[in-house]
Amino acid sequence: MRILVLGGTRFLSKQICAAALARGHEVVAAARGVHGQPPAGVRFVVWDRAESPPDELRTLVPEVVIDVTGTPAFAARAVATWSGAHWIFISTISVYADASRPGGTVADTPVLEPLWEGDSAEAYGPMKVACEQVIRDGAASSLALRPGLIVGPGDPTGRFTYWPYHAREAARDGSALLVPGTPNDPVQYIDVRDLAAWVVRAGEQRLTGCFDAVGPAMARAEFVAGLMAGVGTSLESVYVPTERLVGLGVAEWYGPGSIPLWISSPEAAGLMARNVAESLKAGLVVRPLADTVRDILAWLEATPDAPVTGLTRSEELALL
Repeated sequence: MRILVLGGTRFLSKQICAAALARGHEVVAAARGVHGQPPAGVRFVVWDRAESPPDELRTLVPEVVIDVTGTPAFAARAVATWSGAHWIFISTISVYADASRPGGTVADTPVLEPLWEGDSAEAYGPMKVACEQVIRDGAASSLALRPGLIVGPGDPTGRFTYWPYHAREAARDGSALLVPGTPNDPVQYIDVRDLAAWVVRAGEQRLTGCFDAVGPAMARAEFVAGLMAGVGTSLESVYVPTERLVGLGVAEWYGPGSIPLWISSPEAAGLMARNVAESLKAGLVVRPLADTVRDILAWLEATPDAPVTGLTRSEELALL
């Protein structure tokens, strides 16, 4: 099968290329090339999507097109070029208008109004909604996948990587691990390799419709247990109430001074508690957390400058 990946040089799209190659498919990647190269074995065509596709791409007849764009104009140009293919669009759970309700599904959670242009963080979800619409309306058949937090070796954001790193450091110096909230708080994510594998299988099966692309939610205590299994030792966990952390000025989710995978706002109570039963029925398979943690730790050992966002270890110890 010939697969055209619009991207292919960074994190998820690069993993999709690798997964497709491993299953014996012919893979073409189209990107600007400013973030590197796709995996060896992928045919790479340079394309700035602000321009019309080059002849080498325009004459290509892919069976499946996989797109990760967040720009509706880019999606419209591409789907018009390869409208006869089966399209898989990587969207986001940020398309939902209501993130407050745990257990929400694709079928019962309304999405935001589409937005065709924008450059703010708030425009991200609405522009993904517009991309979904363009592809659904223009492609012969299509699938939209809405990931939550995508994690794993090579993660350029360093969000999830915070946790294996801090657990490893706590194990090395015999100190405690600061854990926000309560043991029952939900945690939800998807390993990039599991998502990539599902994308390729979905292309083979011509899966259509829309699904959340995230693993089942787990309790914070289960998450901590998986961290310990991945690190290979038990750790003292100190749960700090959300109100205490907010009062101390600890930021949530992302960035300096934050604790990733933690959101205190009631308006975001469902962000890490999506019901993904239909996704699992449709073929999503997720690996154990401990396996992801071990692989991230190996990546950290091999890549000393790998990004890790959030509190520094010294800031965490000061809070403890």
